[in-house]
Amino acid sequence: MNFEFFISKRLISAKDYKSSISAPIIKIAVAAIAIGVIMMLVSVATSTGLQQKIRDKIAAFNGHITIGNLNNNNSQISIKPISSQQDFYPDFDEVEGIDHIQVVATKYGVIRTETDFEGIVVKGVGVDYRWDYLKEYLVEGRIPTYTKEKKYSKEILLSAYMANRLGFELNDQVVIYFLNDANQERARLTAFEIVGIYDSGFQEFDETFLIADITQVQRLNKWGEDQIGNFEVFVDDFNQIEEKGGEVNEHINTFLEAKTIQQSYNSIFEWLSLFDFNVALIIGIMIIVSGINMITALLVLILERTPMIGMLKALGSNDWSVRKIFLYNGAYLIIKGLFWGNLIGLGLLFLQKYGKIMKLNPETYYVTEAPVNINWEYVLLINIGTLALCLLMLLVPSYLITRINPSRAIKFE
Repeated sequence: MNFEFFISKRLISAKDYKSSISAPIIKIAVAAIAIGVIMMLVSVATSTGLQQKIRDKIAAFNGHITIGNLNNNNSQISIKPISSQQDFYPDFDEVEGIDHIQVVATKYGVIRTETDFEGIVVKGVGVDYRWDYLKEYLVEGRIPTYTKEKKYSKEILLSAYMANRLGFELNDQVVIYFLNDANQERARLTAFEIVGIYDSGFQEFDETFLIADITQVQRLNKWGEDQIGNFEVFVDDFNQIEEKGGEVNEHINTFLEAKTIQQSYNSIFEWLSLFDFNVALIIGIMIIVSGINMITALLVLILERTPMIGMLKALGSNDWSVRKIFLYNGAYLIIKGLFWGNLIGLGLLFLQKYGKIMKLNPETYYVTEAPVNINWEYVLLINIGTLALCLLMLLVPSYLITRINPSRAIKFE
C-alpha cells in the first residue's frame, strides 16, 4: 500500500502534472468539486435557516399547538371563553415533550388617530407568557411587565409597521375602540401606553397583532379571572409536532380542540416543504456534475499514463493495485476540492450570518434577510457523501486499467 500511495503522490505532483495535458482538466475537476460543495452548503444552510426562522415567527404569535373552544370555528378571535382550570394546566405532564403552556385571549379593536384608523387584534397575555421569541424582534423599548398584583396593566407592545403607519412613537398613548357585540350602541375605548416596538418581518402578524395584558381582554369581554381564549403549547422537538398534537387532543376534554401551527398555516408550511425538494435536487445535480468532471479527469490521467500502467503490470502489479493508485489520486483531488469548497462556502455563510449582507423582501419570504442555519452534522454529511459517491463513480473509469495490455502499453511509449 505504501508503494501505491507513493506512486499516486508522484502521479499528482506539481512537477508532473502542471506541464501535462491533464493539468487544466484536473484543475477544472477540483474547481467543480469546490463549486458543488459551496452550492450544497449554501442551499442547505439557507433553506433550513429560512424554514426555522419562519417556523419560529409563527410560533411566537401562536405557540406550536393551540388549544381552544371547539366552537370557535378557526377564528382569530376568542369568541367563546374556556376555563383555565384544566388538569393539563399549568403543567402538561400527561404528554412527554411538552416544554411550556400559556394562556392567551384575543379581541378585535380599532386604533383611531386624528387622521387615520386601523383594525387590529389585541392579544392578551399573562404572567406565564413566553417572551423568548418576541425579545428577538424588539427594536425599541422593553418587554411589557404584567403581574398578578397589578391588574389591567396599560403597557402594550406595538409593531413597527403599525407605529410607522399611524405615526406612533415609544411611550405614546394609544386609544383603542372595542365593540363587545353587534347590538352595542357605543364602543368602549381604552387608553394604552407603548412600552416596546417589535418588528418580526412577518407582515401578516405585524399588521395584525398588538400585545396587551390578558386582564384587559377579560375586563372588556366581562369574563371571570379563570376564563381565557386559548392555551398555547410549546413542544421540545418541532419535528414531532404532529404526533404531539394528536397526543394533546387525546388528553383534553371533548369540548376543546388542539390544532398545530402546521394545520393552521398549512399553505405556508407546504411552501416551506418545497425547499426540501429543491435542496435535494441541487445536491443531486452538484454531485453528478462533480462526479462527471472527476471521471473525465481520471480517464485523461489513465490515457496519459498508459505506458506507466503497462510498466507496473510488467513488474508484477495486479489490476486492482494499479487501479488503487488512480483511486488514491482521485481521492486526493476530491479532498482538495472539498477543502476549498468548505473554506469558501462556510466563509460566505458566516459572512451572511453575522454581516447580513443579503436582504430579502419580507412580503415574499417573511424575513428581511436570508437566514443561515449552520448545522455541522449537515456539513459533515455533505463532505462524506460527496467523497464517497464520487469515489464510487470513479470505480467505473478505473476499470479501463484492466483492459490495458502491458506489452502494447510499453510499445505505445
